[in-house]
Amino acid sequence: MLKATALHAGYGRIPILQGIDLSVGDGAFVGILGHNGMGKTTLLKTLMGFIRATAGKVELDGADVTAETPHRRNRRGMGYVPQGREIFPELSVFDNLRMGAVAHNGAAGEQVEAAIEEFPRLKPLLDRRGGALSGGEQQLLALARCLCGDPKLLLLDEPTEGIQPSIIDEIVETLSALRERRRLTVVLVEQNLDFIAALSERVLIIQKGVITREVTPAELSNPDLVGEFVGIAG
Repeated sequence: MLKATALHAGYGRIPILQGIDLSVGDGAFVGILGHNGMGKTTLLKTLMGFIRATAGKVELDGADVTAETPHRRNRRGMGYVPQGREIFPELSVFDNLRMGAVAHNGAAGEQVEAAIEEFPRLKPLLDRRGGALSGGEQQLLALARCLCGDPKLLLLDEPTEGIQPSIIDEIVETLSALRERRRLTVVLVEQNLDFIAALSERVLIIQKGVITREVTPAELSNPDLVGEFVGIAG
């Protein structure tokens, strides 16, 4: 579904990604862990096209998308939920969902209805402004809005940041169900070890812009490994 080969990217003259090699199969759920500043968010933004690759290649479902804009990649089935959620705070929940479906023309209404069914907590909030929601509700809205675009690949950046445990559990359940119903492929950057272990089949460690190791979710309970390669507590 997704393949990155010798991928380099950065900000101006500052290199961040130093030759990422990554392969994610159809329907797989892959987690990415690492210290802050190691390139996790940069990797997702480069995969999505918000940051231009300076070398290497990105392929989506066999097609070379390295030079394509984020809009084109979205049309091909790539969705992105950024860190911080970036919903439209002045629009209602329903209109936020509609914005996520605008690229699908006549199917937009169906996509919105499907997203509402998959995120039932949003049903009584459809008329409320996005900015009036709690942090956890905004995260659910950001996920639902992305799914209104009917992606086959979802890039998630720190979805549990600053939200309450009950909604974290709800996100785990929802993403697990979506993987089964939609055969959704997910690449997840996350610092919550319990969350990433509950969902991921493989966990990749990124250090200084390079994928240096692959571990199993069970290995995330090893404090020595977590301290050496991740630098965060479980």
